[in-house]
Amino acid sequence: MASSSHNKLCIILNPAAKGDQARKTLHRMVKLVPEAKVYLTERPGHGEKLAKEAVAKGYRTIVAAGGDGTVNEVLNGIDPKICTLGILPVGTMNVLALELGIPPGLDKALEVIRAGKRKRLDLGLANKRRFIQLAGVGLDAETVRRTHPDAKRAWGPWSYLLTAAQLMVAPAPILRVKIPGKREVRGAMVLIGNGRHYGGPFQFFPKAEMADGKLDVCVFPKSGPLDLLWYLQAVLLGGPNSLPEVTYLQVPSLRVDAEKSVALEVDGEYCGKTPVDFQIVHHGLEVIIP
Repeated sequence: MASSSHNKLCIILNPAAKGDQARKTLHRMVKLVPEAKVYLTERPGHGEKLAKEAVAKGYRTIVAAGGDGTVNEVLNGIDPKICTLGILPVGTMNVLALELGIPPGLDKALEVIRAGKRKRLDLGLANKRRFIQLAGVGLDAETVRRTHPDAKRAWGPWSYLLTAAQLMVAPAPILRVKIPGKREVRGAMVLIGNGRHYGGPFQFFPKAEMADGKLDVCVFPKSGPLDLLWYLQAVLLGGPNSLPEVTYLQVPSLRVDAEKSVALEVDGEYCGKTPVDFQIVHHGLEVIIP
């Protein structure tokens, strides 16, 4: 009977998130939340399929247990009009949990889920692909696309820097950023945030709020390979306002395209190429927060 699962909890766990600890995490989870139905993802993209199935079975509170990639998969599988998203940060990168103040330990994060306090956040769209935290076109997306999963596990955030350093040698693309009613901005890399954090504890988009109906957009100017790294570092350490050359915008929608197709990433996962239409669905997603 579908209606019986309405108030029940469904957890989608990415066991790859922490290697051997996955089994322990699973056992603890089953002990701590015996009432929840736990599904395990078996491969990239599987979280989305499992989330769709959970919705079809009548689950309305669907919890992503893993890193930001798992959260993004589940987010793309649920129906945000009728479902609530919960987050158990047990992955390598848990930027969203950091943003929302969800504690990293399993026990504490489960307490948050149990307490069930809800908040409506804005939902980002990049060509229909949903994202909640960030998106990027250009170097950062190309880096995500080329970083080997094994390197991610071994090096964590540093693996991206290594890939980025290798990519720096190639000439940066020329991206065109089009905003309704504004003049076109050109740059070599575009980063888009719904929240303040990008790629870790860095508050990259200082003015961002997850429920203000706007995307925060950083356009990096066309420059030599090492300039981009320098920009990135300056912005991560000092915020975008520390560099006058970087354009910082807050807009409900924009389009990014380029002469040659350029990589796109959302929530740290590679997801296609330009042209990309970005928009925000104001208060389009309900999440469980502390």
